[in-house]
Amino acid sequence: MHVERRRALAAAVLGRDPDPPRLTADDGVMLDAVSGVILDVSPHLIIVETDDGDEERLVIAPWATAWRGGATAPADLPIGSRVIIRALRSGKVVDRIWADITRMTGIIRSVSGRTDLAVELDCGPHRGRRSIVIPYRSSGRVRVRYPKLEPGYLFDAIGVIRDGAPLVQLPATSQPAYRAGSVPPPPPAYGGAQSKISGTAVWSDFTDRGAAYAMLERSDSGCEDAGVSCAGLPYLALGSMLYVRNVCAGRATALPIVACGCMAGRFCDRCVECGTSPRGRIVELSATSYVELGGDLIKGCFNARVGLT
Repeated sequence: MHVERRRALAAAVLGRDPDPPRLTADDGVMLDAVSGVILDVSPHLIIVETDDGDEERLVIAPWATAWRGGATAPADLPIGSRVIIRALRSGKVVDRIWADITRMTGIIRSVSGRTDLAVELDCGPHRGRRSIVIPYRSSGRVRVRYPKLEPGYLFDAIGVIRDGAPLVQLPATSQPAYRAGSVPPPPPAYGGAQSKISGTAVWSDFTDRGAAYAMLERSDSGCEDAGVSCAGLPYLALGSMLYVRNVCAGRATALPIVACGCMAGRFCDRCVECGTSPRGRIVELSATSYVELGGDLIKGCFNARVGLT
């Protein structure tokens, strides 16, 4: 069922306003995000074929930076790279570029190899299994944050796609001490009755603009792994509009829930970008929605507050 129709039906049943929450000046100014493939690039201009098939010509600001497995000059990015661009001035001036970036989040199923490690991840019933590689040069920093590269434990890393293979560059968080099937319960006093709930926002590779959310009804979402979180989130329906605020950047927007965040719900970690967030990933955003709210894809999280109003 289409997301907009789900939202209208949920609003009718629950007596809610079907329109998105009204934002105010206090919610800050959203940034612009452009995603697509590089057609041409020079020190001062980049031409991108967007995901919608349009051609965008953007001026590269003198201070602009780029990342493709490491810091690089925007003009050195290869043609054909898939990019996500943070843009200013009505989306026409490039401020930051992430090229061929990917996030690898899931439950470890197997690990093999001696130098370069081949890891198979279970990324959930809706995203399937994924084979990734931890290159030897990245294995040291990964093992510091992920000492148990063993089946049954959670894994979350940021990397790049090279020749179709996902290569890990850096860990996105520290490894939870528990196995993926033993998520801690939420604190008794934190039962999800608040109008706004604080925690961690992360991003994922899914392309639909919007949010993935852990506490969905399994029958409604088609996800048997839904309904797991240590953050005490309320149950919501697929298609609900969720208010999401980046506490660090002071930017907020309303986003539709477009997917099940069952894997994010298994992480009971904290974000420390500006202070320390309460435990639990409360929302998982598409990369473009994450950038529009002021998030840095390399840092992997921001302190967030979510709510229905």
